[in-house]
Amino acid sequence: MKALLWFVLCAALVANVMLNLMEESGLRIGLSVCAGVAVIASGVALWVLRDPHES
Repeated sequence: MKALLWFVLCAALVANVMLNLMEESGLRIGLSVCAGVAVIASGVALWVLRDPHES
């Protein structure tokens, strides 16, 4: 589960960087919002699933 969340986090970060290279359009804004939500959600999920000794 954690490996999948790390993959989603990294993929969304890369996608967000690539989307910033696109021209300004509604599609870019929508995809950037989706990538941002994926980064936040996977980051929160990784924080919730951390081991008790990691805090």
